[in-house]
Amino acid sequence: MSNVHQLILQHGHSEARRLLPEGKQLIDMAAAVMAEDDPALSFTYSGFCLTSFPHKKLGDSERWERHGHNVTLTIDPGSLPDADGVTRVHGVPYGSRARMIMLYLQTRAVQTNNPEVELGASMRDWLGRMGISVGGKTLKEVRDQADRIAACNLTFTWRTERGSGFVKGNIVKGGFRLQDLEDRSEQPRLWVDTVRLSDDFFQALRDHPVPVNEKALRQIANNSAAIDLYTWLAYRLHVLSKPTPVTWAAMHQQFGAGYKLMRQFRAKFGAVLEAALAVYPEAVVTMDDQGVTLYPSPPPIRERVTAIR
Repeated sequence: MSNVHQLILQHGHSEARRLLPEGKQLIDMAAAVMAEDDPALSFTYSGFCLTSFPHKKLGDSERWERHGHNVTLTIDPGSLPDADGVTRVHGVPYGSRARMIMLYLQTRAVQTNNPEVELGASMRDWLGRMGISVGGKTLKEVRDQADRIAACNLTFTWRTERGSGFVKGNIVKGGFRLQDLEDRSEQPRLWVDTVRLSDDFFQALRDHPVPVNEKALRQIANNSAAIDLYTWLAYRLHVLSKPTPVTWAAMHQQFGAGYKLMRQFRAKFGAVLEAALAVYPEAVVTMDDQGVTLYPSPPPIRERVTAIR
């Protein structure tokens, strides 16, 4: 438990903000997670804990490749027909919106044990709980990322003692188009009714789901780097049996997309780590000149199965 959490436990939320004015945002994030008595689960595939989408937009035809521990993620842009039937290329998904859409799809698929995921009000309500109000500019961002997710082709390549294994193909089967809002005089219908995860991706998700705290996701929903680090810690910490150092070179390879120089990455990483740890009170992680050290820690949420609220 970090100093921020200890401060809240000892002095309360309001007094902690007064005592640490430069850390008010972290204190608010930590307090929100600590106040949750009955946390709800979200789920993600283990491959997305070790690799991730890019943080920023790439060129529409640009391929994405990212390496994690014993796994490589490769994403190729794909094509979809537009409303006029004209096929155009959609680039690789990126940023926090793409990550939150994927978390919703994976969570619903795991909870229902069904690759066909309801959209409609369910997705809108979930995004709303995450602090993402779907309208105006945000609706355009969500629609764009949904198109990119529907169009792209991804490959997870796992390296094991027996060789390499693959999860390859589309994330979803068929369209994932969000409807336009033209008639605002009626109750708006934002989404197509359902979307179906591809068979290969759904099977991989069923075999290797990683539970994360929905309340924690809400606090970092607009911070793609913190989402990546939080899910990685959720995957790694609770299975450790001893303190495990991870070098800066390894951290840069996995989390340093967009930072050519190590010193640039290290200068920004501290703030990302603070955000991830603020919403994961159980996590014990230290940082020094050599890299970070991970300590055996409880998972961010204990229950493995619960209903989505």
